[in-house]
Amino acid sequence: TNPMPDGSRDMYAGLGAVSRPRFEGADSRKVSALPVIQVQWSNGFFISGMSAGMHLSNRPTVEYGPLLTVHPNRDESGSGKIVDGVGVSTSPLVETMRRENRLAGMKDVSTRLEGGFFFNYYLAPEWRLTSSVLFGAGNDRDGARMELGVQRLAVQLAPRHTLSFNAGATFVNADYNRAYFGVTMDESRVSGNPMYRPGGGIKDVRVGARWNWALTPSWMLVTNVQATRLVGSVRNSPLVERPTNVTVSAA
Repeated sequence: TNPMPDGSRDMYAGLGAVSRPRFEGADSRKVSALPVIQVQWSNGFFISGMSAGMHLSNRPTVEYGPLLTVHPNRDESGSGKIVDGVGVSTSPLVETMRRENRLAGMKDVSTRLEGGFFFNYYLAPEWRLTSSVLFGAGNDRDGARMELGVQRLAVQLAPRHTLSFNAGATFVNADYNRAYFGVTMDESRVSGNPMYRPGGGIKDVRVGARWNWALTPSWMLVTNVQATRLVGSVRNSPLVERPTNVTVSAA
């Protein structure tokens, strides 16, 4: 149950770093700064990273409510000149770079605000089933995804040290997969990737762990490791260089 007094809030803010694939299915990696923000108000409204929502349940074993999240963009990251969304070859060097970057010549996918809902159920105080359904991804805003997961919460390793585990899967519709893993006729002509039109279904499976180290009552070091494997029709996309990737962060 929510023990927060009316009008109160609980907030974490911090900064760290994350090492992750350059894009889903990439063979190369990038390291970037990782701002951290998590706020919950006594009225049930919360912000967690790039997501925001509202807890509507009064039952201690059930959590549900509306959810908004920001789906990040995907840039071409190539060197081809772009004119009205169509890549134009300019030199043999560009062609070489395209062979090294499968997104070169592919249309950028814009940042999108997704809306939907979440539902979580506690099997026990330490075990939670999680789920969310979100709509609005892709340039045409017709991509939909559903995430299902299970979490083992707060295993006490030692005083001030806890470890949590999670596993899950993501299911998407065909419009989502075509936006992020498909190759149209125009994109094939420009990028050199073969045409590909994936269907919907399961997109990935994942496992992860989080280590929390309470340095003081006000400061905490959080370390996350998550391994994700692309499966289904996504796995066979010509844009996928490596189907299994690991993301590591500390903040």
